[in-house]
Amino acid sequence: MNIEQQYMQKVRKQRIQWFVFIVVLLALTVWAAIGTNFNLFVLFSGLSEGFSFLFHDLLPPSPATLPSLLDAALDTICMSFVAMILGSIIAAVIAMFTAVTTTPFPRLRYFFRAATALLRNIPVLIWALILVSGFGLGNLVGTLSLLIVSIGMLVRCFAEALEEIDRGQLEALKATGASHLQMITSAVLPQFMPSFIGWSLFNLEINIRASTIVGMVGGGGLGFMIQSGIKLFQYKQVSMAIILVIVIVLATEWLTGRVRERLI
Repeated sequence: MNIEQQYMQKVRKQRIQWFVFIVVLLALTVWAAIGTNFNLFVLFSGLSEGFSFLFHDLLPPSPATLPSLLDAALDTICMSFVAMILGSIIAAVIAMFTAVTTTPFPRLRYFFRAATALLRNIPVLIWALILVSGFGLGNLVGTLSLLIVSIGMLVRCFAEALEEIDRGQLEALKATGASHLQMITSAVLPQFMPSFIGWSLFNLEINIRASTIVGMVGGGGLGFMIQSGIKLFQYKQVSMAIILVIVIVLATEWLTGRVRERLI
């Protein structure tokens, strides 16, 4: 078999693989659509009602509701910020025990990884529902829910950043007889701080978005005002609250971007 025949055989094999892949993908799509009762006719027929609700009930927003929503907006920002600050500090400490390069107890790092994976993989909405039953409605539930998920996410991000640092500096300090704490402060922290700042600011953006969902189940902030407005059919208030959420999210993204440019 010459080179040309080998090439043509390889091309035919790739075409067959792609054909099988596309057929399987289409079959799974059809199966999933049938299982979820997805219907394009129903989708397009409902668009008119959706647009009617959007432009007649939701829009235009009511500026008169803005003063009552500003306090809720401040609550949303405060919950997200507190969860980010506390979550970053706690996660950084736990990450030191989780990363291979920094842990003083190698066997315990698997426990920390498993524990934080549990925190991370339970959705923030579930944490809010659990905490509402114990603490009742309010900003405390929202803050704690965001804090728990922030710790879970940041531990993983921080641990990966710690494992990517230059180990040569650690080995050099260890050879001079430096203690574990001295190695952390002299070699680890200078390399880790840019990642710490970057991931913490990114977590703040996530918290701002997640706080709306948490608030809708009793966690306070703008999410709670949106849920209350929906229950009371005060859709003009709902649209005003949604606009505030969008403004806060965009402002947070812009601000964190500027901070990253200056500090990292």
